[in-house]
Amino acid sequence: MKTTFKTLAACGLALIALQACHKAPPPAPSAPRAVRVAPVRLEPLASALDLSGYLTSREEAAVTSELSGYRVAKVLADQDDWVKAGQPMLVLDDTLLRAQIDQLKAALTEQQLAADKAQSQARNVEGLDNQGVLSQEDIDTRRFAAKSAQAQVAAAAAQLADLQTRDARMTLRAPVAGRVLARAVRPGDLSAGSSAGAPLFRIARDGLIELEADTPEADLSRIRPGQGAQVTLPDGAVVNGQVRLVEPEVDQTTRLGHIRIALPVREDLRPGGYAHAVLPDVAVPALVVPDRAVIYGADGASVLVVGPGNRVRRVAVKTGARAKGLVALLDGPPAGSRVLTTGSSFVLEGDEVAPVEETGPTP
Repeated sequence: MKTTFKTLAACGLALIALQACHKAPPPAPSAPRAVRVAPVRLEPLASALDLSGYLTSREEAAVTSELSGYRVAKVLADQDDWVKAGQPMLVLDDTLLRAQIDQLKAALTEQQLAADKAQSQARNVEGLDNQGVLSQEDIDTRRFAAKSAQAQVAAAAAQLADLQTRDARMTLRAPVAGRVLARAVRPGDLSAGSSAGAPLFRIARDGLIELEADTPEADLSRIRPGQGAQVTLPDGAVVNGQVRLVEPEVDQTTRLGHIRIALPVREDLRPGGYAHAVLPDVAVPALVVPDRAVIYGADGASVLVVGPGNRVRRVAVKTGARAKGLVALLDGPPAGSRVLTTGSSFVLEGDEVAPVEETGPTP
């Protein structure tokens, strides 16, 4: 029994020694995975730009009274009326003013008669200086009286002109043609003058309404005055507009720029309404890659860049506009970098790959 055990043990040791002398060679390293790559390149990318904002008057005209303390006799215009330039909109009661004008006219007539008499007396002493007929004092008194009477006539005439100017202002007229947006006056109200604050009427000049829209600062370079826009109104109607103004300042808090899109004159355009605009085919040079090269994960968007030694590294990106299978990179690798367009699901950061350049136009 002992002999059998020793024999088996010797055989086992011999077998182990034999295996040690014939170890299997290590496995050969696998070849790098072939992947398709495309360069990051600079080219114009045309895409639609979406904007939204509120309808506002292109220019508003305020109707105010320069006079205070006069009762409103008639209101001749109301909200939503269309008025012409110079059209009467409000009439103030000029009863007291007309009485003052009549009184001043009568006083002016009396002063004119007195001035004529003083002028006549002054003419009667012409050539009598140092003649001894009248004293020089009496002569000078008549001349001064004539000049004083003429000055009183001029002062009264100026007062009358002032009252007549006020009388002409008793009828308030539209300064421009357009649509009446607001009315803040009633018959019987007392006029408070232009310094009181709120105007009596507000008019949208020529009925022109615009879309005032906000857009991110990065998109301002894509917008130029004169570009066409399709604007969807609050009721769903779509009209064609045109960019009139790109404001030169950017809000420092929101980092938004403001643009104004001119709209056609329509009855259903009302300031304060919300509208949406699309600027089609707005092209701007941008760094672009095929959109399939962008990977989206929990930590945001990124691309796999093939670096030195064909090693892969992950680079975070910030994407922008998209068009024709391309996406703009607002932040990411520089132009000329090679990014993976296929095989990213099977490649880890740091892996060595065998890049194959894509040929033909990028979809």
